[in-house]
Amino acid sequence: MEQHVTLRHSITAAAVSATLLFSQSAFAHAEGHGQPAPTSTTSQAKQSDNAAAEALFEQFFMEDVMASPVFQTYLGIKKDQDKWDDLSDGYQQQQLERTKAQLSKLSNLDESALSGQTKLSYQLLKQQLEQDIADYKWRYHSYPVNQMYGYQSTTPSFLINQHQIESVDDATAYISRLEGIEKRFDQVISQLKTREQRGIIAPKFVFAYVLDDSRNIITGYPFEDSEQPSTLWQDFSDKVAKLELTQQAEQALLNDAQMALTGPVKRGYDKLIKESERLQSKASTDDGAWKFPDGDAFYNQALKNTTTTEMTADEIHKLGLSEVARIHDEMRAIMNQVGFKGDLQAFFEFMRTDKQFILPDTEAGKQQYLQLASDYIGNMNAQLDSVFGIKPQAGLEVKQVEAFREKSAGKAFYQRPAPDGSRPGFFYANLYQMADMPTYQLEALAFHEGIPGHHMQIAIAQELDSLPKFRRFGGYTAYIEGWGLYSEYLPKEMGFYQDPYSDFGRLAMELWRACRLVVDTGIHAKRWTREQAIDYLAKNTPNPEGDIVKAIERYIVMPSQATAYKVGMIKILELREQAKQQLGDQFELKGFHDTVLGNGPLPLNVLEQQVNNWVDSVRL
Repeated sequence: MEQHVTLRHSITAAAVSATLLFSQSAFAHAEGHGQPAPTSTTSQAKQSDNAAAEALFEQFFMEDVMASPVFQTYLGIKKDQDKWDDLSDGYQQQQLERTKAQLSKLSNLDESALSGQTKLSYQLLKQQLEQDIADYKWRYHSYPVNQMYGYQSTTPSFLINQHQIESVDDATAYISRLEGIEKRFDQVISQLKTREQRGIIAPKFVFAYVLDDSRNIITGYPFEDSEQPSTLWQDFSDKVAKLELTQQAEQALLNDAQMALTGPVKRGYDKLIKESERLQSKASTDDGAWKFPDGDAFYNQALKNTTTTEMTADEIHKLGLSEVARIHDEMRAIMNQVGFKGDLQAFFEFMRTDKQFILPDTEAGKQQYLQLASDYIGNMNAQLDSVFGIKPQAGLEVKQVEAFREKSAGKAFYQRPAPDGSRPGFFYANLYQMADMPTYQLEALAFHEGIPGHHMQIAIAQELDSLPKFRRFGGYTAYIEGWGLYSEYLPKEMGFYQDPYSDFGRLAMELWRACRLVVDTGIHAKRWTREQAIDYLAKNTPNPEGDIVKAIERYIVMPSQATAYKVGMIKILELREQAKQQLGDQFELKGFHDTVLGNGPLPLNVLEQQVNNWVDSVRL
């Protein structure tokens, strides 16, 4: 899973459903092959039209960026680094009007005068703007505080991981953001109340995580008389210490930060805690999106947006069941290979509980896990040239999820690098309970989150300088997560997973994504309870109970997101097989991969067009 900010939707990331990122529609084909060569005059005219369109793409992107201090920081822009994004209803209305104005300007362009990537960019942007406008009606169908991307945890995480302090100005901007947390949370609370009036309250289980995250932030010095520093105090003081200031100047900054923490930060969290406790007392155990106003319509649209297909909930559910059965058969073959006596359920229990697969729940055990992950990525890195021509320039680091959010955060996720190279990409591993992170899954997990998975795809995308920024920094969940899951499978073909238990781990992770098709549609379309979904995963996967519970709770607060993985992977494999059949001996895996990665993220049907174009070009 990738946790990152993408343009437009990121600006109110928790105020807009994480699933309603981008959607699919029928795109006109980009200019194909075999067209008459343009005359010199025609060519110059098209270049001029393309240049005008590209300038408009850049203008729109920067309009959105400059409206979002948070996104500016992700991009390394420091203009508004002392501010937070506006989370008010009024801002959302302004955002809608800006989007409508952009669509109007875009529509004034003559699409027939555009060519190549510019024409494709026009089609993608037009569809994105239209979808943003259509999705405005769903802006309250989400949970601003939740255990996955709630403001109570993403706010401090953003300061820690994104707000760099390289000067006194950076430090004072950090303090200003601390001072702005109370207003930020006042806006969050207003959004929570608005949703409550519409009958949208997170399920009861969510609030225990939110309260735990919130209380963790205001624990330790200077919130209480303690030798243990609070999370934000530790971060700020560590960053300021590296500035090599005079003792007087450093102390002045620390004093201001202390006042901000014990003042607006403390008040903001106290208010959020009080509101979360109130909502917790009113929350129900109904979990699915069906409980929302027009919930079925919302979920159907979410599936369409997430998968960039027309697949229905029933079709996705049935696909999941068939994939689960297929993977179970492959697992039985490994069970026989290692000489295990018993049925698949017994083998699951063995894999779930045997101590050989669990590193010690100690600091040394956690460091060993992180080192193993780095080693797997390093080994893959050494072999990339055999199957990839295009590679990322940005570095990658493996990090442990911070203590303040590890209880609620997901199992593993990726965070993109800074475009200017000042920050590498991060593969985060959640080591809160080592029993939930068995070593037999580590190889596949490292490939998915790191290389050749999310880091490879996302870092390359934002380094594609020839593409407009909205494509380099945007995303389609089925493409991104489909590539991540494909990246678990590809190393098998390259000779990795030599340990049969590690290969079982690869299958276990693919099985996990197949089960997601079943439980996501089960919860949100078929009205399964949280317990029904947990029971399905417990019976059909080898994952530990803690892993299962956390996963189901994730799917509940992010309707449809979990369906992207298998749908995207299956499409990539289908396109690869079609290209092999069409090209025969001319097929080159490196060329296929470079085509998939070299256009940035795309809806699946547009990806198919690009692969078909590549096949045609190889045939020439």
